[in-house]
Amino acid sequence: MNDISEFSFRKIRKTPEINIAPLVDMVFLLLIFFLVSTTFSSPTGVEVRKPKAKTAVSLSRESVLIAVTKEGSIHINNRRVDLETLGGIIKVIISQRTDAPVIIVADRESFTGRIIQVMDECKRAGAQNISLAALKEKE
Repeated sequence: MNDISEFSFRKIRKTPEINIAPLVDMVFLLLIFFLVSTTFSSPTGVEVRKPKAKTAVSLSRESVLIAVTKEGSIHINNRRVDLETLGGIIKVIISQRTDAPVIIVADRESFTGRIIQVMDECKRAGAQNISLAALKEKE
């Protein structure tokens, strides 16, 4: 007989597989992307409840932000500073960018005297454009 007829040919069936390794890789890459591109802290380094104002306007993102908490502590660039150190930091920033606006983000329960001290120190350091931050009140 034929050599071919002597062997029985069985159909080999493969069970279908779903390879999830590339899917897991993509999920981790997306997670890393969103973690890196999202900012979790406030720009000043502390949480401040701003007062509301009907005439509030948006200012440039290139501004220098200084936070004053309700306890009276001063924060700039995610770091707590005192008035004398603040003046030195503002001098350095103003020497690099003379037109940089300074925005004081003060808590609505902070003392006015402390805000005036911060404004005075910024003015002595050479800042020309000093503003107070507020939330735009809905009309």
